[in-house]
Formats: sequence, structure tokens, C-alpha cells
Amino acid sequence: MTSLLWLRRDLRRRDHPALLSARGETPGTDVAVVFVLDPALWSRSGAVRRAWVAASLRAAREEYDDRLAVRVGNPREVLPAVVSEVGAASVHVSRETTPFGVRRDADVSEAVAAAGTRWVESGTPYAVGPGLVRNGTGDPYKVFTPFARAWREHGWAAPAANPRRLDLVDLASDDEGERLLDEALAEDDLPALPDAGERAALTRWRTFLDQDLAAYDQARDRPDLDGTSQLSAYLKVGAVHPRTLLADLEDETAPGAARFVTELAWREFYADVLWHRPDSAWRDLRPQLAGLSYDEPEDAVAAWRSGHTGYPFVDAGMRQLLATGWMHNRLRMITASFLTKDLHVWWPVGARWFLDHLIDGDVASNNHGWQWVAGTGTDAAPYFRVFSPVRQGERFDPDGDYVRRWVPELAHLPGPAVHQPWAHPEGYTHGYPRRIVDHAEERVEALRRYETGRSATS
Repeated sequence: MTSLLWLRRDLRRRDHPALLSARGETPGTDVAVVFVLDPALWSRSGAVRRAWVAASLRAAREEYDDRLAVRVGNPREVLPAVVSEVGAASVHVSRETTPFGVRRDADVSEAVAAAGTRWVESGTPYAVGPGLVRNGTGDPYKVFTPFARAWREHGWAAPAANPRRLDLVDLASDDEGERLLDEALAEDDLPALPDAGERAALTRWRTFLDQDLAAYDQARDRPDLDGTSQLSAYLKVGAVHPRTLLADLEDETAPGAARFVTELAWREFYADVLWHRPDSAWRDLRPQLAGLSYDEPEDAVAAWRSGHTGYPFVDAGMRQLLATGWMHNRLRMITASFLTKDLHVWWPVGARWFLDHLIDGDVASNNHGWQWVAGTGTDAAPYFRVFSPVRQGERFDPDGDYVRRWVPELAHLPGPAVHQPWAHPEGYTHGYPRRIVDHAEERVEALRRYETGRSATS
């Protein structure tokens, strides 16, 4: 008997419920493994995202003994064709939870069923599947803190067992698929990507546990320090499952461990919000600010994208993004606040830019994180929160090392002076740009717009 495992956001071999399901209760079932590269989706992805997926696929292929096939086309057409080719009695997937994934899987499962093949969903990319954590009345949580409490109380399964034996079908890839992967990895001006794949993810995790977990509670907010796990890109493609991480933290008592679990809970919360409100992927979650007015300052947005706003902490974050495909979470909040509240731009403009350039770009976490900053998301009263790029820089990059690393025009300025080059006699001697807006003035304007927007919908 043969089964087909269709990989998507689960590019690993360990802790993989769908793989176990495809293998069956006892050895003897042959498993064909395929990844479908949809040209329509692939073409809309940024170069950095394509490169990271390509690298992750190549690494996952090694885990599957070079028997992970890449096929090109619409999954609704490709999957039935592969089912027929290998004579699969069943198709196994990790349950998808994003609006696009849910719609796609409904179409593909219908096509597979028409061919007389079973469709089997096992597990999700999350420790607790979106939609499973609810309050006492059966409704979804709208605020993070009670969700996180209920999420912990709900608990999660232990990591799935690793199959000792796996009989894999030698399924060939399309030439076109291999060409697209090669092209993605050869794009011009790609940042230096981290090592891809499951082994790299687990190595990074062990290093973090040994060296950084104890201080994570304090160091995670400091972009000048190497204090984060750097696992978000691996979680994005499913090179590691959050359940694996949580299992390793069960006996940890350090404050850093509890804080790390909370950060995983944020990822699960945003996935849960998107599950219940699929419209919130690209629209305001909260309608209270539907009357808010926005600007479209093309030159200012271009300066923001390239890291030339004249605010060093903002520019350092945006340049880190372009150079590495990743940005420290503190800077994600600061740069998002600057775009939405200093430049008064609607958050999807920034969210799309992030998704194009982040190797860990995840629509649930990214877009709801943007809404949290913008004031249209899960936070109950955020309209007064306008991050000061100067105060944030002085607090979380106190010696200015992070800014000097990414903004070489300011490398000559000492210590925290780097955060206010306009106040230093040599602040602009190496070509750093002047401020494109006055933060104090734009903060007042942002608050005025928020009050007006709230009044318009009350």
C-alpha cells in the first residue's frame, strides 16, 4: 500500500504527526513525499522568502533520503496526478489554518476525494491547534493574557514519535521545480541566509538552551545583544515544531524559560485570532478606528523602506531587515510605529513589505503584530501608544552599538549620542540624512487622528 505525504509548512522529519499517519500503524506502507510549488503563489513571494523556502526544501530533502519530490503547478491539479502516478490510497497533510491554506485545502481535498482517495489531516503548525482554546462561554479569546493562561491550562501533546523505519517512494521532481529552486537561491543581492533545515534548527535550539535561555527574560529586548533564539524562521517553514521546544522547557525553572513560553504563546494567539477572523489578515480587526484617516507619502515610505528616515534606531532596524532577512522584534515594533504613527500610513503597506523581506514572515504573527502597533488589533486601548524612536533607542540600545553596526554613517559618534545625531556637532559629517519628519509634531497629529477616528465610529 502507498500513501502520499504533502508537505507545506512542515519541512521536517521529526515530531511530524502527518508523517506518522502516512506511514501507518505498522511498517509496510510506502510513503511518497511531495512539495507542490504553485507558480501563482511563488511569483507573489519576495526574493528572500523564495530563497529561504528553497534552502529549507533542499535541506528537508536530505532528511527524506533525497526522496522529497518538488512538483510545479496548481495543487488541485498536481495532487490528483501524483496520487494516480504512485497509486496512493490516501493523502496526508498537516491541517492548515491560514485563510488561504484553508481555501486551498478544501479545493484539493475535493479533487482528491473525486479520485477515490482518502484525505487525512493530522496536527497543525502549532502546539495547540487554532480554534481549540476558548473561554467559559465557548467563545474565542480577544485579549492575549487570558488566552495565554487558558492555552497553558489546555496543554499540548508530547512530541510525535520518530518512525524507526520509513519506506520512501522514489518520486521524481519536475525539471521546472528544480530550476525554480536554483533560481531562487541564485537571486542577486540576497542576504546571507542562516543554515536551513531541521538539523540546523535543532542545533540552534540547543545552543540557545545552553547559552542564552537563562538571560532571555532580560536580553530579549536588547537588539545590541545576541539574546534571542533566532528560531522564528525555522518555525515559519516547520523545520522544527513548537511542541518540540515546549517539551525541552518542561523542567526549566529559569525566568527566561517562562518568558520564552510566553513568546510562543503570542505566536499561537495570533494564529487563533486569524482562525476565528480570517478577514483580519488584511483588514482592521477592530472596527472602532474605521474612520481613521491615512496618508500616502511615497517619498517618506521609500525612505522608511531603505532605512533613511533620519531616525537612527528606525533606520538600523530597516537596514538589518534588508541585509539579513530578519529584524529584532523590538525594532519591528519601533519601525511599525514610525510608519503608522509618524508617517500616518495604513499598516498593510508595512505588513506587505515585511512579508516580502522577512524569512520568518508569517501572515498571522506579522499582520496582527502590525495591527497591535497601529491600534486596530487585539490591544484594547492602544491609541495613545506612540513609540519614541529616540527614547526606545536609548533604552534598548544604551551604548549605541546596534545603531553603529547597521548605520555606518554614524559609526564615529560615541555611546548614546548616536541616537540623536542632530544634537552632535559631527552628526551629519558622514552623510547621514536629516529627519524626514518631526516626531513630536507627528505624535500630536497621530493622537488627534485617533481621537477623531474613534469619535467617527462611536
